[in-house]
Amino acid sequence: MSARLILASASPRRLELLKQVGIIPDDVVAADIDEAALRGEMPGDLAKRLAAAKARHVAAAFPDAFVLGADTVVACGRRVLPKATTEKEAHDCLRLLSGRRHRVYGGVAVVGPDGRLHARLVMTAVIFKRLNRRDMQWYLAGGEWRDKAGAYAIQGMAAAFVTRVNGSYSNVVGLPLYETAALLEGVGWRPAGPVPGA
Repeated sequence: MSARLILASASPRRLELLKQVGIIPDDVVAADIDEAALRGEMPGDLAKRLAAAKARHVAAAFPDAFVLGADTVVACGRRVLPKATTEKEAHDCLRLLSGRRHRVYGGVAVVGPDGRLHARLVMTAVIFKRLNRRDMQWYLAGGEWRDKAGAYAIQGMAAAFVTRVNGSYSNVVGLPLYETAALLEGVGWRPAGPVPGA
């Protein structure tokens, strides 16, 4: 029997993404960690460090399981965009993203039953069209920006602003699925039950 899989994330989007590719965690446990960036920390390093920290934090309570941690960071250059909590924050994010290319970094980490940590970093480039005042007002009025990194969800209304995606689309949604599935397979986790196509 395969060891249990624990998802160290409170994000419903990550759970749905995993289910999309047939990966069903046995449990979901939010990792209560400080997510602030360190002084001078690059966005990609932040995403990878937080994914590892979440996996390690939850693995301490589940020593015989595989624990999957993930983190998503939206950045313009070296600047990390916040999870918007106010309309002003959302407006500032949109103004920064308007007409520009930005990067979405996805950190993925797995702690196995042997206690070893394995991690990956995925980067996706996203280009927004130039947003006019009407675009901004329409999007802000919808409220979809709340608690979203960079104030947008690519699978929602903001899809109308995205002119190009270079790299993993699912990474922008919240979890790079190909890399996550490959990482779990690489560390020896197997889903319970019959293998599809067997």
